[in-house]
Amino acid sequence: MRNSLKVAVIGGGSSYTPELIEGFIDSYETFPVTEIVLLDIPEGQRKLTIVGQLAQRMIAKSGLPIQVRLTLDRRSALEGADYVSTQMRVGLLEARAWDETIPLKYGMIGQETTGPGGMMKGLRTIPVLLDICKDMEELCPNAWLLNFTNPAGMVTEAIHKYSSIRSIGLCNSPIAAYKWLSSLYSVPVDRIRCEFVGLNHLHWINRITVDGEQKLPELLSNRDGYSAKNVPQYDWNPTLLRSLGAVPSYYLKYFYLHREILAEQQAAALKGETRAETVKRLEDELFEIYRNPDLSEKPKQLEQRGGAYYSEAAVRLMNSLHNDTRDIQTLNVSNRGILDFLSDDACIEVNCIITKQGPIPQPLSEVPASVKGLVQAVKTYEQLTIEAAVTGSRDKALLALAHHPLVASVNDAEKMLDEMLIRNKAFLPRFQGVISEISLHSANEWT
Repeated sequence: MRNSLKVAVIGGGSSYTPELIEGFIDSYETFPVTEIVLLDIPEGQRKLTIVGQLAQRMIAKSGLPIQVRLTLDRRSALEGADYVSTQMRVGLLEARAWDETIPLKYGMIGQETTGPGGMMKGLRTIPVLLDICKDMEELCPNAWLLNFTNPAGMVTEAIHKYSSIRSIGLCNSPIAAYKWLSSLYSVPVDRIRCEFVGLNHLHWINRITVDGEQKLPELLSNRDGYSAKNVPQYDWNPTLLRSLGAVPSYYLKYFYLHREILAEQQAAALKGETRAETVKRLEDELFEIYRNPDLSEKPKQLEQRGGAYYSEAAVRLMNSLHNDTRDIQTLNVSNRGILDFLSDDACIEVNCIITKQGPIPQPLSEVPASVKGLVQAVKTYEQLTIEAAVTGSRDKALLALAHHPLVASVNDAEKMLDEMLIRNKAFLPRFQGVISEISLHSANEWT
């Protein structure tokens, strides 16, 4: 085992970074990282400097022998890395605002990881991450790439298909479920067991036990469920919960409560109250707090950002891989026959045993028949989106939208797609030929 550990953080200027640094400090005894490199792009220089200096103050306060380095040089950041963590946003919050608002004009949900907005985020992100993987194949071929960048499942599947880099996708949603149950039953997380089935942002909890006692039946009458600040706060329909026989992820509200959420989003957009605007306001406030030279710990205000427990999930996974702990975590991994109605290379979100060689997905006790159709439809959309991202095919992108359950009309989807392609032109180099063919007249109507 090496005496030194290097972690490269892609998107190091993110507002989430202090939470990640806190995780490294808390886990140093078992995961003794010696170098953390925070990497960002030139447009992120200001934020990288502010959050990087806070990270350095946090490490100094801890007294631990960890070097925190800031850089805009990707190759320098990746060279010799043992772990690479991604928390990037191609197109920044401006592109997120397009993802959230353009679909609303066509009567469709606007969300950055689900539906049309999720597709555009995938089209922007997948080529960039595949380029990062090419550098990793040269500079740190044995490193683990832990992808937290959304849409996490889709991005991770693309890496598995088009790169030799070892990559795992992770999300804070499963760990949020454990935190909810821990609070609900007043027991530590290690006494709770959950079985997750589905895809990233499209999973159901199929089995829940506390100290070995089955709790799912009584939880099906809990209309609140677990949630997150970045998802509309609607109660679940009790008949639906009983019929499903599983606790749905809060992201499934976009599917099961489509009309209510669409109306809420449209009303909020008219007031300029999109999630992108909220996040921008929160980030501006956070970075003002981060600038305080006397601040040397993660501020409590970060919990309002919407990514709670991110560092806990990311650092726990690094620690488990490093130490071959063989504990169980819920991750985005290749299917390998776990869901027999999907291809083996499909990326799914399930429980895995974590070994030094990587995660081993665990068989499921049951897959509710009622969820299979939705999972298949969304997986088809994801795989077509990956193909579109890699090839720059407008046809594949439209076909992906046509297969998504939240897209009501392919005719409207085609108009929406063209508008979104035009808006995202600067971030879609593989679509440049297609975008140039979209009529100037139509483009002028959108500006």
